[in-house]
Amino acid sequence: MNKLYIGNVSAEASEEDFETIFETWNIPHSGPFLVKTGYAFVDCPDEKTAMKAIDVLSGKVELHGKLLDVEHSVPKRQRSCKLQIRNIPPDMRWEALDGILAQYGAVECCEQVNTDTENAVVNVRYAAKDQARQAIEKLNGSMMENCALKVSYIPDETAAPEGPPAAGRRGFNARGPPRSGSPSLGARPKVQSDIPLRMLVPTQFVGAIIGKEGATIRNVTKQTHSKIDIHRKENAGAAEKPITIHSTAEGCSNACRTLMEIMQKEALDTKFTEEIPLKVLVHNTFVGRLIGKEGRNLKKIEQDTGTKITISPLQDLTLYNPERTITVKGSIEACARAEEEVMKKIRESYESDMAAMNLQSNLIPGLNLNALGLFPSGTPGMGPSMSHVPPPGPGGPAFGGHPESETVHLFIPALAVGAIIGKQGQHIKQLSHFAGASIKIAPAEGMDPKQRMVIIVGPPEAQFKAQCRIFGKLKEENFFGPKEEVKLEAHIKVPSVAAGRVIGKGGKTVNELQNLTCAEVVVPRDQTPDENDQVIVKISGHFFACQLAQRKIQEILAQVRRQQQPKPAPGVQPPLPRRK
Repeated sequence: MNKLYIGNVSAEASEEDFETIFETWNIPHSGPFLVKTGYAFVDCPDEKTAMKAIDVLSGKVELHGKLLDVEHSVPKRQRSCKLQIRNIPPDMRWEALDGILAQYGAVECCEQVNTDTENAVVNVRYAAKDQARQAIEKLNGSMMENCALKVSYIPDETAAPEGPPAAGRRGFNARGPPRSGSPSLGARPKVQSDIPLRMLVPTQFVGAIIGKEGATIRNVTKQTHSKIDIHRKENAGAAEKPITIHSTAEGCSNACRTLMEIMQKEALDTKFTEEIPLKVLVHNTFVGRLIGKEGRNLKKIEQDTGTKITISPLQDLTLYNPERTITVKGSIEACARAEEEVMKKIRESYESDMAAMNLQSNLIPGLNLNALGLFPSGTPGMGPSMSHVPPPGPGGPAFGGHPESETVHLFIPALAVGAIIGKQGQHIKQLSHFAGASIKIAPAEGMDPKQRMVIIVGPPEAQFKAQCRIFGKLKEENFFGPKEEVKLEAHIKVPSVAAGRVIGKGGKTVNELQNLTCAEVVVPRDQTPDENDQVIVKISGHFFACQLAQRKIQEILAQVRRQQQPKPAPGVQPPLPRRK
């Protein structure tokens, strides 16, 4: 979305006028201005720059007496179900926006976009074109808390004149981080019974898979009742390209087998002598269960199918690519059977996770489960995850709020320090990168010799991911018995004036916390506040109990902060949000 459309342009406007405006506002552009009668086009170097141009110029900058209207340039064929809504009041709650958007149809996805403005911007996808059209007609220009909403189409790469019903499930990479409090989460998760199959294929075979004028791939999709996306533009110059297959489990397997046969035939025709293994991309969340204890699950699949299966190392993961490559070697028939078994295990793991997520999503306030990187872009198995996102602050998911960083001290067995740090510090670096948190091991001086303190600094989602991985690592490395649940102690600091609110009258609040979360919550008496006038709250329990207790306590602290904010005097209007 780097191309801009500039409307309401005066007939006197010239390319030099636009050059001056963009230079004045320090907005770079990557090509010349194409000036027509009444409108113009220009390319920006990246999406962030395009968003800045829209925020800074649209409806705010005049040219020859006319206010410019700047928005994304969207080809007519891509004006389908995706909209961008700008100028949303920063203090508006997600629940309120959900209700407004739902008036015009089913919202499949809603993602917040990072901008330099205080007012919020979201990308919305409706289930149908007419719903999106009605939303744009009704919402564009409508007033919301003294802010006039700006609504426009954004390119919908999934748009097509006709398509199978499965197209409605097609995932698409987020144009910005998923927003906090997404309507598809919380009490209303969408559970899919079939998830896409992701493959990697050698770049030299992509042409054969597509066929002349797309005939081959059309034939495959028709025969297998699937929808196949070949991501040719990803990883420019790479030796392999990802392919995503949307269908039922059977449809995905049939399409996979057919693609392998096409590649084998092309290899024979071009005298390509190297072996062409099947490569399946799987989100790292599921890989441990695919492997199984001591590798039993993977060994069984190998034995049952007569294949050799390897998995790319954990070190290959990045924040933007949480997928690992499952390489299967064997005959086409053997590889096809292995794919069925591998994806069967992945789907079982996914459904199990979704069931657990449904239970937990109702319990953990202020935590955006979709931002945890479990399911990329809100759709499982759908490619690179933009998991480093702005989560809600402890006060709940409100627009415009930057994520508040939290500090948690997690206590682990002293003998486990080496496992958490890893060889030459690789594991702790990888974990910090993956979670988007600062993770440090505190010095042993003055500590209980049996314990060490891990200092984790980051917003709620980063805390969740980092602590989850630490709990999991301790279990994997056998620091707890096979039937023993991992239970750790975490400390968080709270303002001394808020400690009483955490305890409650006669200990009522802390007792309710313990009953609700199954964690032990203790505010030691007779504490001397530190230099920041803070005291410690101790939380002990298994992972979800600790997380829930932490979030509940942060919720109490947010209430205290809100109550401490000075209220405007009667008759005095609060200042309008500052616009950048």
